[in-house]
Amino acid sequence: MTTDIEVRVNGVLQPATSGEPLINVINRAGVELPQVCYHPQLGPIQTCDTCLVEVDGALVRACGTPVMTGMTVSTDTQAGRESRAAAFDKILGNHLLYCTVCDNNNGNCVVHNTTALLKVEHQATPYHPKPYAKDESNPFYRYDPDQCILCGRCVEACQNLQVNETLSINWEDPHPRVLWDGGQPINESSCVSCGHCVSVCPCNALMEKSMLGEAGLMTALPLPVFHSAVDLVKAAEPSIGYGPILQLSDTEAAMRAQSIQRTKTVCTYCGVGCSFEVWTKERHILKIEPTHGPANGVSTCIKGKFSWDHINSQERLTTPLIRDGNGFREASWEEALSLIARKFTEVRAEHGPDALAFIASSKCTNEEAFLMQKLARAVIGTNNMDNCSRYCQSPATMGLWRTVGYGGDSGSIHDLEQAGLVIGIGTNTAESHPVLATRVKRAHKLRGQRLIVADLREHEMAQRADLFIRPHPGTDFVWLSAVTKYILDHNLQDQAFLDQWVNGLDEYRASIAEYTLARAEELTGIAQDTLQQVAQEIVRADGVCVMWAMGVTQQCGGSETSTAISNLLLVTGNYMRPGAGSYPLRGHNNVQGASDMGAMPNFVAGYQKVDDPEVRARFAAAWGTDLPASKGLDNHEMVHAIHDGTLRVMYLKGEEMGIVDSNVNYVEEAFEKLDFFVVQDIFFSRTAQFADVVLPASPSLEKDGTFTNTERRIQRLHRALEPLGQSKPDWEIIQLIANRLGANWQYTHPGEIMREIASLVPLYSGVTYERLEGFRSLQWPVLPDGSDTPLLFTDGFPFPDRKARLYPAQFIPPVEVPEAEFDLHFNNGRMLEHFHEGNMTFRSPGVTSKVPGTFVEVSPDLARERGLEDGRYVRLVSRHGAVKLKVLVTSRVQGKQLYMPMNTQDAQQAVNRLTGSHTDHSTHTPAYKDTAVRMEVLPELGEHPLPRTNHRYGHPTPQPGVEVERKWKRADYRFPGTLPDRARIAHEVSPETTGGDD
Repeated sequence: MTTDIEVRVNGVLQPATSGEPLINVINRAGVELPQVCYHPQLGPIQTCDTCLVEVDGALVRACGTPVMTGMTVSTDTQAGRESRAAAFDKILGNHLLYCTVCDNNNGNCVVHNTTALLKVEHQATPYHPKPYAKDESNPFYRYDPDQCILCGRCVEACQNLQVNETLSINWEDPHPRVLWDGGQPINESSCVSCGHCVSVCPCNALMEKSMLGEAGLMTALPLPVFHSAVDLVKAAEPSIGYGPILQLSDTEAAMRAQSIQRTKTVCTYCGVGCSFEVWTKERHILKIEPTHGPANGVSTCIKGKFSWDHINSQERLTTPLIRDGNGFREASWEEALSLIARKFTEVRAEHGPDALAFIASSKCTNEEAFLMQKLARAVIGTNNMDNCSRYCQSPATMGLWRTVGYGGDSGSIHDLEQAGLVIGIGTNTAESHPVLATRVKRAHKLRGQRLIVADLREHEMAQRADLFIRPHPGTDFVWLSAVTKYILDHNLQDQAFLDQWVNGLDEYRASIAEYTLARAEELTGIAQDTLQQVAQEIVRADGVCVMWAMGVTQQCGGSETSTAISNLLLVTGNYMRPGAGSYPLRGHNNVQGASDMGAMPNFVAGYQKVDDPEVRARFAAAWGTDLPASKGLDNHEMVHAIHDGTLRVMYLKGEEMGIVDSNVNYVEEAFEKLDFFVVQDIFFSRTAQFADVVLPASPSLEKDGTFTNTERRIQRLHRALEPLGQSKPDWEIIQLIANRLGANWQYTHPGEIMREIASLVPLYSGVTYERLEGFRSLQWPVLPDGSDTPLLFTDGFPFPDRKARLYPAQFIPPVEVPEAEFDLHFNNGRMLEHFHEGNMTFRSPGVTSKVPGTFVEVSPDLARERGLEDGRYVRLVSRHGAVKLKVLVTSRVQGKQLYMPMNTQDAQQAVNRLTGSHTDHSTHTPAYKDTAVRMEVLPELGEHPLPRTNHRYGHPTPQPGVEVERKWKRADYRFPGTLPDRARIAHEVSPETTGGDD
């Protein structure tokens, strides 16, 4: 931290930064000071008044007082002690202390700890219950008004950190409480179940239901007994005081620590890379506690906070399975491994190593992806190796390789917060990357950051945007090129940046000559004056970050559009500095890492080319065997090769290829033709139904390793639970197979695999498990000394001359443009509640209650035209297949554009029954978003596809924050520093009993 001034705290000079909250200086100095409402990631809330100190003789709230040079601060004065005690006494009037039998008494209850810090024995303000029932309507957490101290942390988190703007406090009411959408039941409000409010609650007012009756030694009591125990505790307080009661509760809490394990892990869902501690009691997952993860802080989403039921699902695979006729039978590991080794060996001997192919998982660890490609190359001898990056982000990587040399986010999530302008293109960020989206929403709301969104569908980020544009499907390349041309034609480019750091301007300028604003309006439908506004916004902004995702990459021209994005950033000088750059948002938790580790057909780990003799020689020296030199098949080419009869064996782990690949009818036909198919997963997936051998793997909570998130951040995850049944971590299974095939791998822990990675991969050369201990992380490239690179390109680009390259890309128009027969455009993507196809999230009853299945969104105009209503069944028919599903009428889509979430429990309803086999020309990423369909209206009418308990029906109540000024205006509020309040409890307060600092 950079400090520029000093302030005197209790006679000692302390370093400080001008303008920071005074309480931060006091905390850094190690001075004990109560602070019930303050949370460093929320900032000053000023509702509790327990942090009062004297500054230059006046009592002030330390949380709400900005530091100024020359301050003299005293925490240990009589007025300060009395005022803090008075303030906390009022808080106790809102809270029933029954710590001994409270699930939340686990060492991090702020109310409990402050009671002990202030040595409170008796409270002067009697406890006043509130006339409201507990709200237990949400499937994941409950709110108890009688325990709520009205600190406002939850409101601040919802309004200004998550920025869902659901929570508020009715300060003017005789009995204030926290409100959801102004007073709705939680489960009928706009609450997205992100868990921010629960994580920051300083007591037990907001509690995870998974904690209730489970966390404490005496908390599973039957309700009448529980109430009797609470009454007993309260009856004892007047005579013995809180001291003995707190001692007893501390003893009970210490005993809990012997049965509750807290393990740091990294989220298994999207690419944001949230890290947190998982609390477990045997195999029961008590809660997820985010604290200070480098990517997320205290933030989570519904999936990362609450959707972990899949870990203990009864449907988990726990033993190997071998095909027996049309079914499967359980088998021993010995039998399964022997069969795999024999089949692999026979096919390789008869047809050569390239008759086998391997697909790694973006859900598995870096170490496991590394071993998968090592198995393919060093043991089998093939480069037929890929991962699911092919389905989403390969075009973005290609666009960045062409222009700036690294295929990853150019900065950190923090840079998105710092940008003057954020542009989102083809990304439903609030649902696909919700915690990252909170940072943009927060900067937009609190700091005035500008936001432009280009998308087909009006999702949340589009609704929040300062400018929302809806280009015709598949035409983002055109408007991006037109905006760049306008900037160049009007001499608005950053010429100094171009002269110093960029090659190819003249050739690039010529390549976009045809993309005038008039031409762009014709092709995209975006008005010329709107495109001019976009250009002016970019030029005026102090730093531009562009986020993009599958709406860009899953097109036939995905690589070209990604290149156009990077070209625009180069022309405007938006690289090489904080708050600027390219952000291709990675979809899965480790899709970045799987590619980093060489799970690709043309690269070994670290994007080192397989056709480079020096690279192969270095790996051969380490592995003791020659590597194949020619590019292998990617996963799209593998399917064609199976149909052609040249690919006969596939080993796939942790990917639901039978649902997520495009044109799955064609893919399933390929699976049927394989001579031998091994699937490794935690569930018997749709893909596993086609396998000959199914191996039971372990999910993230049952293994050690590392994930690399969308911002290139490498983080450790630790085993919290033992593998279920006979399941094993993927790295152990791969090693068993490799050794059956003649290898002699001797890995005993993933840390050993990482040491090998660091020795062979320059991007990871300084990565060690010791440097990733706890919540520490590293962003590649990581130098041998451990120094990392949060911001890329600060001293040039990774090309021989250190200059970036403007790349003359070309527009590749959509293939399936709606016409007479297939007259509707079919769009598809993610939803907040579920992840991808839903193999994990549909095993969460709470999540499934919010979104039970898939549906198709149709516009009100199309609904009127076709006579559609919510719940009406339709059949969508494309050139490639058909699905039957319900309709949801919504203004999120317009005209003849449809949107279908990709998540479904029914493989026959999968999005990819409709998509075709055409792909991005450069990377073979399927053009999922380039599909035309027709609609057949069916007579059946079912239930509404989206339950009324879904947050999309709610009505948020945006406000600047807690609005504490409204509390201060209440007739019964008195600043604790005034004499009447101090005198009221003065007889209870002394330097020895208030935790004052002597």
